[in-house]
This record gives sequence, C-alpha cells and structure tokens, in this order.
Amino acid sequence: MKFTIENIKAEHQKVKSGADFPQYIQDIKALGVSHYNAYVSDGNTEYFNDENESVRTGPKYDALRISDHVNLEYFKERLKLHQQGGTDYMTFCRDCAENGIKGWTMDLHIMTCTYFDQNDTDLLTERVPG
Repeated sequence: MKFTIENIKAEHQKVKSGADFPQYIQDIKALGVSHYNAYVSDGNTEYFNDENESVRTGPKYDALRISDHVNLEYFKERLKLHQQGGTDYMTFCRDCAENGIKGWTMDLHIMTCTYFDQNDTDLLTERVPG
C-alpha cells in the first residue's frame, strides 16, 4: 500500500470548498488511490488502491440520519452550489442526508463520482473536472 490515511488527510486539509475538489482528486490519485467510497451517515471513507487493498478513516462526525425519501432535483441544486464553492463540506453532507443520499463512489480511473441512496441504487453520475 503506497498511501496511508495520514497522506490522504494531509491532502484533504487543503480543501476549503467544492471548488477545490478537482485538485484534491488529482493529488490523491498521485498517491495511488484508485477509487473510494464515502458514507454520509458518519463521514467514514474507504480508499482503495489498484490491488483492492483499502484503508478507512472511521467516523469523522456525529451521525446524520439519511432520509428515506430521495429528492434528486433539489440535491442537484445543492450539489451545484457546493461545487461552485458556496457551501462547506459539512453543509454538503447535511444536504446529502436530507435529500436521501447515502454516499458516493469516486472512480479515479474514469474520473466519475456516483451518488447512491439507502438501497445502494446509483442516482447520479458526474464527470470530475480536471
């Protein structure tokens, strides 16, 4: 394993808003991250390398309740605001929870981010700029 949670945390400290996200992705990709799964309920994120070995952050904040009702259109509005730097990470996580988003998977090979619901159903896939 070429990277540690400490390496990833060091890169994540540079992220102030969603506008910084594309550079963060490039930086952790350079560390050897192939993909990761982030879970909104407590912020736990699992990072994988190409050999499918992984490391986890563990919970990052107090538990958020994920709504059983998906409001995809409103989530898209909040996502766009976040991507433009209009909200911080915790606000974005609360927006996810309130709109039924359980988490997301980032694929650093094809540069996509896929958001999923409580049933692990893919709801939205976006290309990551950069």
